[in-house]
Amino acid sequence: MNKKLKAGIKRFFSVLLICILAALIPFFYFLYSMHSNKCNDLRREIARLEKEQERLIEENKRLVADISELAKPERIEKIAIDELGMHKADSEDVVRVEMSGEKSNE
Repeated sequence: MNKKLKAGIKRFFSVLLICILAALIPFFYFLYSMHSNKCNDLRREIARLEKEQERLIEENKRLVADISELAKPERIEKIAIDELGMHKADSEDVVRVEMSGEKSNE
């Protein structure tokens, strides 16, 4: 009976181990599919962010070019003369003010 009991226990644990391994296979497949979905989501997010980065770089280049164009002295002078009615000051129109001494705190 002792041998039968030992054989029965051995068989029980063998069946239990097979059942546990059989149950772990779907579990690991589930974990793999979850990980795979997460990786795919991250790849899509990376692609979206790279497109957004390219768009922002192009927009930045355009804005830098616009700033360069708007800051040209010739353009500013033309607006000052044509739209604001300004003119270059003649040398006799320029008044120089010199300040000497320290500022008083009264």
